[in-house]
Amino acid sequence: MNTKQLFVDALAPVLAEHLSADEILNLIEVPKDTSHGDLAFPVFQLARVFRKAPAQIAADLVTELDQTNFEAMVAVGPYINVSLKRESVGAALVQEVMAAGSVYGDVNIGEGRNMTIDFSSPNIAKPMSMGHLRSTVIGNAIANIAAKVNYKPIRINHLGDWGTQFGKLIVAYKMWGDDAVIAADPVKELVKLYVDFHEVAEEKPELEEEARAAFKRLEDGDEEMIRLWTWFKDESLAEFDKVYKMLNIGFDSFNGEAFYNDKMQPIIDELEEKGITTVNEGATIVDLEELNLPPALIKKSDGATLYVTRDLAAANYRKENYDFAKNVYVVGNEQSAHFKQLKAVLTKLGREWADDIVHVPFGLITLDGKKLSTRKGKIVLLEEVLKEAVDLALEQITAKNPDLVNKEEVAHQVGVGAVIFHDLKTERMNSFDFNLADIVQFEGETGPYVQYTYARSKSIIRKYGKEITGDLANLTFDLTDDYSWEIVKKLIDYPRIIENAIERFEPSQVAKYAVSLAQLFNKYYGNTRILEENDQLDARLALVKAMTIVLKDALNLLGIEAPEEM
Repeated sequence: MNTKQLFVDALAPVLAEHLSADEILNLIEVPKDTSHGDLAFPVFQLARVFRKAPAQIAADLVTELDQTNFEAMVAVGPYINVSLKRESVGAALVQEVMAAGSVYGDVNIGEGRNMTIDFSSPNIAKPMSMGHLRSTVIGNAIANIAAKVNYKPIRINHLGDWGTQFGKLIVAYKMWGDDAVIAADPVKELVKLYVDFHEVAEEKPELEEEARAAFKRLEDGDEEMIRLWTWFKDESLAEFDKVYKMLNIGFDSFNGEAFYNDKMQPIIDELEEKGITTVNEGATIVDLEELNLPPALIKKSDGATLYVTRDLAAANYRKENYDFAKNVYVVGNEQSAHFKQLKAVLTKLGREWADDIVHVPFGLITLDGKKLSTRKGKIVLLEEVLKEAVDLALEQITAKNPDLVNKEEVAHQVGVGAVIFHDLKTERMNSFDFNLADIVQFEGETGPYVQYTYARSKSIIRKYGKEITGDLANLTFDLTDDYSWEIVKKLIDYPRIIENAIERFEPSQVAKYAVSLAQLFNKYYGNTRILEENDQLDARLALVKAMTIVLKDALNLLGIEAPEEM
C-alpha cells in the first residue's frame, strides 16, 4: 500500500499537462504536525503556469480534485492538505500485512542479481576486537536488506591473511615464542608477541628489516614460513568462529588476501601491456594525478605486491565468478582513497563494471574517547564484550521476570542484540563512544527496548487466545483514534524505509524505524485497553499482530532476534 499514490491519483488527472505522476509523487510531503493532515502537496511550482498566487491555486484545485479516498481535503495557504479515510486505509493495511507476513515490505530492486558484500575481514593471528564490530554488523545488515529487495547477497570475509605483519609475527615467535604457552591460548599469545615486536622495534629498528625478509621468504614459499603461517591462520579461524556464532553471522566465502597470490600477475601484465603503469624509483605505479588521487602502488621495488594489487585481482575474480550487480566493500572511512584508486585503475583497464563497486564507509568506535589499537596493546575483545552484555541482560531479566523459563537463551538474544542495535542505530558515518552499561538498558532508544516491545505485544496476543487472521471481511475495522492511526501510517511506511536503506546502504534507517514503531505502539498500549471486550477488540488485535510482523522483520534485518517473552 502507498497512501501517497492515492493522492497522486487524485492530482494527476487535473495536473497531467503540467506535471508527470512521478513529479507529483516526489513533491508530496508528510506534515510534521499531524493536525495539518496526513499528506500535503505544495503548489509553488504551478504559479508560473496558472499565473496566480499559490494560495489561490491551492484553493481552486481543491474544488476540482476527486475526494473519494479522503476524509478531508483543504487548502492551507500554498498547500493542499489531505486526511485519509482511516477506516478503509487501516483495514487495507492490516489485510496486506497479515497476508504478506514476513515478506511485507519486500521490493524487487535487485531482480535476483548477485550482490557481493565484503565485510568483517579481520586479520589472522589477532583476536576480533571491538574495532571489527562495525564492519561485521553493518555488512551483515546490508546483506539481509539486500535479500529483502531481491538481490542474492554473497557474504565474503576477505581475511587479512597476508602482508608484512606476518613477517613481524614470525620474527617475534622465533625470538620469544613458547609453544606450550601458545597452545594454551593461541591468539592471545600471538597478539602479545605482535605487541612486543612493536615495542622492541622502537628501540631496535633493524627488526623491521628482519620482518620484511621473513615475509619475503613466506611469499617465496619457504616451507617453515608456510607452516607457521598456516598454524596462525587455523588457530585464528577457530577463534573468529566463536564470535560469529555469538552474532549468528555466516559467510559464503573466507577467501582472504593469500587466495589471490596466483591471481595478481595477469592483472599486472595487463596493466603493463596497456601502458597504464609507470616505474618510479623501482616501484610499479598507476599515476592518478588527473583524478587528484595519489598514485596506486601496484608493485614495490622488491617485487612485493600491495593491497590495491590484491583488490584488483579480487574484484576481477568476483566479477568472473559471481557476475555481481554490485560489489560492496564495508570498510572504514579511512580507506576511502584506496577504493577511489581501485575504481580508477579498473576504469583505466576498461572494466565497465567498475561503476558497480560501492565503498560503504563508516566512522570509528572509541573507548573513553580514544581509538582502539592492537599495535599498542589497547585492545577490547569483542567476544568478552558480548559475554558481558549477555551477563548484564541476564541480571535485568532475572530482576524483571525471575520465573522466565529460558532466561539464559533470552539473555543471549538481548545482550548480543543490544550491542548490534546500538551500532546500527548510529548512522554509519558517525563515530560513537562505547559504554556497555548504557547500551543494555530496557528503556530509551535501545535494542532491548524494541525487543521488549515485541515481547509485550506477543504477550497480549497470547492473552487474547484466539487465532488472528488477515480476513477482515466479517470484521468492522473502525479504529480511527490517533494512536491506532499513527501505527497504521508507520506500517504503511515500511517498504519506503527498506528502499531508502538499500539505496543509501544505511541500516540505521531500519533501526530508527524500529525504535519509532516501538514508541508508537507503547503510546497506543498506554492509552488503549487493547483486550477490552467490545466491538473493536478483534480489530485492535489485528493491528497488534500486524505491528509484531513488521517489528520482528525489522529486527531480523538488523541481525537481531525477537524473543517471544522477556
